[in-house]
Amino acid sequence: MLSHLYIRNFALIEELSIPFDDGLTIITGETGAGKSILIGALGQVLGARGKSDLVRSGSEKAVIEATLTSPRRPQLDALLNEAGIEHGDEIILRREISLKGSSRCFINDSPCTLQVLRKAGDILIDLHGQHEHQLLLHQETHASMLDAFAGLQPDVADYKALLARYRKCQRTIQDLRSEQHQLREQQQLLQFQLDELDALDLDIGEEEELESETRLLENAETLFESSSSLCRELYDKEDSAFVQLSEALHQLERLAGIDRQLTDRLEELQQATSLVEELSRTFRSYRETIDFNPSKLDDLRQRQLQLQKIKKKYGRPIDELIAYRDEIAGQLAGSRLSETQIEELETEQKDLQKKLSAAAGSLRKARKEASGRLSGIIVSELQKLGIPHPEFIITITPEPEPDGELNIDGTPCKALPDGADTIEFQITTNPGEPPRPLVKTASGGEISRIMLALKTALAATADLPILVFDEIDTGISGSVAEAVGRSLKELSALHQIISITHLPQIAAMADTHLVVEKQLEGERTRSSVLRLGPDEHVAAVARLISGNRPSDASLDVAAQLIETGRNAATAP
Repeated sequence: MLSHLYIRNFALIEELSIPFDDGLTIITGETGAGKSILIGALGQVLGARGKSDLVRSGSEKAVIEATLTSPRRPQLDALLNEAGIEHGDEIILRREISLKGSSRCFINDSPCTLQVLRKAGDILIDLHGQHEHQLLLHQETHASMLDAFAGLQPDVADYKALLARYRKCQRTIQDLRSEQHQLREQQQLLQFQLDELDALDLDIGEEEELESETRLLENAETLFESSSSLCRELYDKEDSAFVQLSEALHQLERLAGIDRQLTDRLEELQQATSLVEELSRTFRSYRETIDFNPSKLDDLRQRQLQLQKIKKKYGRPIDELIAYRDEIAGQLAGSRLSETQIEELETEQKDLQKKLSAAAGSLRKARKEASGRLSGIIVSELQKLGIPHPEFIITITPEPEPDGELNIDGTPCKALPDGADTIEFQITTNPGEPPRPLVKTASGGEISRIMLALKTALAATADLPILVFDEIDTGISGSVAEAVGRSLKELSALHQIISITHLPQIAAMADTHLVVEKQLEGERTRSSVLRLGPDEHVAAVARLISGNRPSDASLDVAAQLIETGRNAATAP
């Protein structure tokens, strides 16, 4: 609901603060008083193109602010969340237009772009008289309107969920194939590297072992000679350490036989003699193990050379090469795993494709059935509103595509966000003329009545915004005017409606009646808005009947029209 409109320094308006109520608000006033200026100001806060000549003469800028209360709408929530604007049930739209023609836009006191302001305005207020704010003229809204009328929102939600799963599956397959393609280009190299590293059979610590074993083989002769010399010096020579220690042990035994206190020394010398004998046996055994093997030494040196080359080639030490080998093996194994995943996902994709096609086919069938009923209701409403020979067509057109994801009755079709079809409302009001899209229908009172008929048909089901009509009474009078008034009144029970009118039959239906007046104050003209009480409402309707000085008869007629309007509001 539009609860408040504030306007300052806009055209003839110096400053206005206008509260609004729900139901039907009628705005009347003499020609030139500023009614269209009021609607123009509302259009500016909804994102219409701003011009510097809209700023009141002598002022630096014009300010228009609209305060609305609105239940949470997913589309509006998404828009404001994306723009980083905090919001609740109250939304404040503000537009400031400078003398230079530039403008600043705000939603809930947060700066925003004109595009965001316009999109928010489109969701909240449907302003007729300016095509950019006629929601039902936008073909992209027609499918949701028809679905709301047919009660198909749950089915559409199911279709969208299937489509989201299908798209996710499709993206995953594409990503896996892309990875496979990239890997395939490297696969030959990776396989070569894996084979090369596997052939080397690398092992952590091998380099240290090779170094140790090579050192022994390279020094085999030295080791043999040194160990043989040790054996000679310790045991084999006539004057070896063992021989000398044995002689010393013999002398010490004679001494210990005389002096018992040398017994401990005797044991130590015995141990030394035994140790030398054991050492000689150890070096003799060691000498026998020394390997004089030039061929093996060559092999070891070749292996060392291999390891040096592979480290230099890959620029990594052996432990990192082992880890790299495992990484390559994992990538190649992953490639084989990805192929299996792709096959599984392609099976799932085909299953989803069948379900998606079935869901889209069911939606098409239900929409075709509902389109006939909705067309009939709209034609009936248009006839009530003074358009005697209307033809209203709802086209449900598939989008065939050779590689389409959907199969509808054997025809491949493109998967659209809400089904397989493009839905568009078309109309002709002149016999013999072919129906044309709503957006190409002539503007003025006729298009306003078409919108009124559409919204009357959709009122109970569609999530319609606040409705503002500027030219709804153009070219009508009498019983047609009364029918338009009744439709507005009935529709206002479900949606807030604001309408400018010159006709008493429509004005009489008002729940709230505002009058725009123009006054000359000094040398300046300014417009003002008055909210009428019950008696003033009767008088204002009477002036629409008979002019500025209503007669008693016109007052009586006005009172009867208003009473008729009240009865229309309470009629079942």
